[in-house]
Amino acid sequence: MLSVQQLQINGRRDDLLPATSLQVRRGELLLVAGEGQDQRTALALALSGRMKPSNGVLSWDTTTKTKKIRLASALVDSPGVNEPEQHLSVRDLVTEDLSLIPRRYRGALLSKPWLKVNSFEDIAGLWIEQIPAGRRLELLTALALADPATDLLVVDSPDRHSADPAAWLPRLQALASDAGRPLAVVAVVGALPDNWTGAAAVIGNSVAHPPEPEAEPAPSEPQPAQPKPGTAVELQPAAELQPADEPKAKHAAKPAPEDPETPETPAAPKAAAEPDSENLQRTAK
Repeated sequence: MLSVQQLQINGRRDDLLPATSLQVRRGELLLVAGEGQDQRTALALALSGRMKPSNGVLSWDTTTKTKKIRLASALVDSPGVNEPEQHLSVRDLVTEDLSLIPRRYRGALLSKPWLKVNSFEDIAGLWIEQIPAGRRLELLTALALADPATDLLVVDSPDRHSADPAAWLPRLQALASDAGRPLAVVAVVGALPDNWTGAAAVIGNSVAHPPEPEAEPAPSEPQPAQPKPGTAVELQPAAELQPADEPKAKHAAKPAPEDPETPETPAAPKAAAEPDSENLQRTAK
């Protein structure tokens, strides 16, 4: 079983691999999603024992020694690391990869008989760039398993060759579930397939995030003091509430000036005088 706890690799500025934890057993396929190619390749290198992590614990079965993990694992098609060069033919690639297998396992393996035994004769004369994505993965994983000591497969970004998961997912599932040789298979991909329901993890799933500061409650408005029950409230007369000397209005209306040229308006005639009381008295007599 491959067990990873808080695996982290320092970078020049930011972490090349943020803290990640995962676990995969023999007979199981684990998909690990990561957005950046640098992060995916760093994780693949660390899981296969090709890069020493800065922090964290990596163990395979009962050992944590990087050399033993490297001998038990195979790194498949890692960009810029061990991906096959485009100008190579399939026959040349097979010859080159078989030469890297320890001699006690290699024997007299040659490219032509190996291609025939593993059913790759149909693509033997093609260039690497001409191979479809599915056949490419079949060829590279078969070459990795030519070493019988390999129990852990780490495949770096198989989805970069095809957006269709059918080009790479069935092959990895078949390798993990092979009863004759059960393998622990890890595929580091850009995104998980939509219909994937198996084991999965995400790069950076063990990064500790600082807690968010709590929002301070808004200050409540001061409430007017309420009189205590039973206390009489004295009301002051209105006169006392007014200031002693009220300021005069700044814009008081001023009397209009008299126009000297305008003639004075004659006074309205007085009402008609009442009948003379003395004449009334004489008439009565």
